Amino acid sequence: MPSHQIDVPALPVLLPLGLTLMAVCAGLLHRRGLLSAPRLLAGWFAGWYSVAVLGATMLPMHLAWGPQAGGPDLYRFIFVPVLEMRPLDFVLNTIMTLPLATVLYLVFGVQNRRQVVWTGFLISLAIESTQLLLLLTLDGNRWADVNDLMSNTLGTWLGFLVLRRLMRSARWSRVLESCSSARTGHGRTGRDMPAAVR
Repeated sequence: MPSHQIDVPALPVLLPLGLTLMAVCAGLLHRRGLLSAPRLLAGWFAGWYSVAVLGATMLPMHLAWGPQAGGPDLYRFIFVPVLEMRPLDFVLNTIMTLPLATVLYLVFGVQNRRQVVWTGFLISLAIESTQLLLLLTLDGNRWADVNDLMSNTLGTWLGFLVLRRLMRSARWSRVLESCSSARTGHGRTGRDMPAAVR
């Protein structure tokens, strides 16, 4: 038995966090004079998507420290790409970040391909770095995998391609624009997106 240990459960953390984000979203939209059903639903989707990513990558979490905690399980650190890839994990991590481009567009107005892909890469890097840090210092039970970094970035790029394709449709462009809470500052519509990312 380790000298000290703590288990951080998933649902008792994620549910209050998700509900809090819903309330914050409604308050911010109201304060900015942008409150509408489509924007509220889009904001709630973005909040729960963030909660789902947190749950999928960090929780539940087991931490241990002290003289009897033992050394880190280094087999949980995968730093060789492709050769040590777990195919199912790669596919699931790619799917996980497919919605990110849409969330970035709806909430922050980000529609540049480089910004979207870099954001996906940096978010994934932060997740994997945190998992590695917890693994090395607090005997964390998550995996730090360079293949996850690749698959998350790939998923972000594929999600961007899907969003760009949708924005070429006048109908989908209007729908997404009605859900966007980002102020572009110069009346840009979603149909401008393909030109902006060439």
